[in-house]
Formats: sequence, C-alpha cells, structure tokens
Amino acid sequence: MVTVLLAIYVGLILMHAVNMGVDTVKHKGDLGHGNWIVSGIIGFVTDFLDTLGIGSFAPTTLLLNMTKQLSSDRLLPGTLNVGHGIPVLVEAFIFTQVVDVSPVTLFALVGSATIGAFIGSRFVTGLPEKKVQLWMGWALIITAVLMFARQQGWIDILGADNTATALTGIKLVIGVVINFILGALMTIGVGLYAPCMAMVYMLGLSPLVAFPVMMGSCAGLMPVASINFVKTGDYARKVSLAITAGGILGVIVAAYFVTGLDLNVLTYIIIVVIIITGVMYIRKSMKPAEAAAE
Repeated sequence: MVTVLLAIYVGLILMHAVNMGVDTVKHKGDLGHGNWIVSGIIGFVTDFLDTLGIGSFAPTTLLLNMTKQLSSDRLLPGTLNVGHGIPVLVEAFIFTQVVDVSPVTLFALVGSATIGAFIGSRFVTGLPEKKVQLWMGWALIITAVLMFARQQGWIDILGADNTATALTGIKLVIGVVINFILGALMTIGVGLYAPCMAMVYMLGLSPLVAFPVMMGSCAGLMPVASINFVKTGDYARKVSLAITAGGILGVIVAAYFVTGLDLNVLTYIIIVVIIITGVMYIRKSMKPAEAAAE
C-alpha cells in the first residue's frame, strides 16, 4: 500500500511538472510579473512552515501582497495551487518514507480525506461557513488544552502514551470518518492540517504520524486543481516557478528538522500550531465574508 501511495505521488509530481513545463515553454518570452529571488525565498519560507504543519497558503498570500509579486489578485488562487503543488507532494513522499506508520492506517486515512474532498463536499457546501469556522476554532482550542494537560500528566483520559503507529478496530473507523469529514470541510475553507494533528493525537498515535497523513491527504488535491489554472493561464508563471523551486528546498530542510525533533518537543509545537489555527478560525468567523476572503 505504501508503494502504491509513493507511486501515486511520483505520478502526480510528473504530471504537475509536465503541466507547468509545457505552459512555461509556450510562454517563455513572457513569464509575467514578479522577481525570481523574492518569490523563491517566499516559497522556501512558506513551505518550510507548511512542513511544520502551519500551512502555506496564508503566509504566502501575506508575503506576496507585502512584496507586490502579483500583477493582479485574480492570479492568487492559481499561483497558490500551482506554486505549492510539487512541494506538498514532496512533503508527502518524504514523510511517507521516513515515518513509521501502518500502511493500512495511512492508506485508509489519506484515501478517506481524498474521497471526502471530491464526493463529500456536496454535503457541506451548503453549511454556514462562518459557523463551521467558529465551532472548529473552539474545538481546536479545547483539544489543544486537553493535549497540553495530557502532556503535563494532569489528566489521563486519552488512553496510552502517544507512541502507536497503527489504528485498529473502532479507532480506525473513527479516524476514517473524521478524515472524510475534514476532507469535505476543506472545500469551505477549513484547513485539514491542524484538525488532523489533533485527531491523530486524540486517537493515541505518535505525533509524527500526523505528517504523512495530513500531507498525503492534501497532496492529490492541489495538482488536480492546478490543471485548470494552468490551462486558463490564471496564475503568475514566474512567481509559481520560483515558489516551487524555493519550496522544494524548504520542504527538505524542514523535514530533516521535524524528524530529528524529540517527540515531546514536537507535541508542544503541534499544540501551539493547533491553538494558532483555532484562533485564526474564530477571527475569520467574526469578519464579513469579503474581509475574511482577503
């Protein structure tokens, strides 16, 4: 199963690279606005953060706006998906190889999120986005508090120490159902990384297991979404190419950093990430739709 996943990741990397390459050659005389070095640094920084589980879209949006790399905001969605497509696949490929996790668990969770994004989305697109963000935000903060209390030894309601690398029985069923829902919720602006980290911990798995699961869950979505962006030209070519190059390097450096961390330290980093994400969701839920989108 792991071999199948790795083959899928490689296939998607090649598909995405060919898609970008053909379009780049076709427009080699005019790759558009932006600076190679600045955009490359943005890619390095944001995909380094993405590898830590913080996510890349929000910081990339901020940095692109600050450095005025885009000629039009209309190009932002395409640039995010096209530019970060290969780095996310590299993340998934690396962590799937280096993290000890049950192939059945990994395949089931990644598969359920992917199916949730493509099929389950029809059931959540009608949900009130602001309320979902609000409740998800508070759920993440409460979960982070419980995780912290568990780490401090104040409570013991979450089962054994978080060293497991596989889910079985009812826990596997729960994990599949939750990741399916998280995959569907991605379509209304609720990111998968932080909730997935929380789920993995609450089910008793090692914190490291979250990384191949959450990255694999997202890896197939961005390259597929990028096909139409490239076809219509609704992305910044130079900026996306530079983000891809810098992002791959950022992923490699960050992956070495993450896998070398003590698991207790990693857990505290995950707790901080979950709290930050929860606060961001709550703040977004309180803003008008236009301001939140911006």
